[in-house]
Amino acid sequence: MAFELPNLPYSQNALAAQGMCQETLELHHGKHHQAYVTALNGFVEKDPALQGKSLDEIVKLSHGKADMAGVFNNAGQHWNHILFWQCMSPSGGGIPGKLEAKITSDLGSVAAFKDAFKAAGVSQFGSGWAWLVLGSDGKLKVTKTPNGSNPLATGEGKVLLGCDVWEHSYYLDFRNRRPDYLTNWLDKLANYDFAAAQL
Repeated sequence: MAFELPNLPYSQNALAAQGMCQETLELHHGKHHQAYVTALNGFVEKDPALQGKSLDEIVKLSHGKADMAGVFNNAGQHWNHILFWQCMSPSGGGIPGKLEAKITSDLGSVAAFKDAFKAAGVSQFGSGWAWLVLGSDGKLKVTKTPNGSNPLATGEGKVLLGCDVWEHSYYLDFRNRRPDYLTNWLDKLANYDFAAAQL
């Protein structure tokens, strides 16, 4: 069974008022994410060892293996983007009480969480991702991964939020201002209801 590009959970112009224009979503979802899905399906088609495996299984199986770098990059990015679309909302930015209490308990305050998340995204050299995860110790933590890697592959915990800091995520809207993109993402786009449901 071939992997497929999921539909966006909102229209392509739904995030424009929050700082992510329709063209960004059209290119990011319809071109970039589709390319990862197409490439992943090509790898699976050629390798019987990958056939019948779930996306999670392929990500874990290919992580850290030089001969499977292409598989991992595309599987990881497909996994990351499935999550990314859900991590944003046209009515994003508001943090539900239960999640806010957990963030304050584990990370000090909402402001401290946002500072740490923004710092993770800004300091990720080149392409990559910033994450809010629930660690195996039951505590929230902020982390980052390069390129197409993710906390599923690294075993860092369950993802509550993930933000794409590849340039194609923000260049049309923010040019080279990644810090501004991250501030806007946390304040206006982040779907904290989804994060709370993950928690």
